[in-house]
Amino acid sequence: MANVKVTLDELMKIDGALAAAIVDTESGMSLGDAGGSATLNLDVAAAGNSEVVKSKLKVMNNLGIKGFIHDILITLDDQYHLIRPLSSAKTLFIYLVLNKSNSNLAMARHKLATIEKELEI
Repeated sequence: MANVKVTLDELMKIDGALAAAIVDTESGMSLGDAGGSATLNLDVAAAGNSEVVKSKLKVMNNLGIKGFIHDILITLDDQYHLIRPLSSAKTLFIYLVLNKSNSNLAMARHKLATIEKELEI
């Protein structure tokens, strides 16, 4: 089992990784983050993506959709943003930002799922 730091290190090894964070959905605060830049403020991203997760859960509830969100993908001009709620801690999610030009989305999603299973909070 991996802790937060080990998990963030593994996420940053994914081809094209620009930033990663483990985020508490309720508060919008990150438990830890890696990468980022002046144009990618992970504190702002964590808070904003918490609202994305809460909004999707609310819509699912309103539609009577049962089940679990495996991941949410946001595609930008030059980046992929992946949000993956933790199966072991439903109030937390992993946030991963990839450079679109040098990442493989399918492989990144596969690695993200594998890494998520190893995280122990």
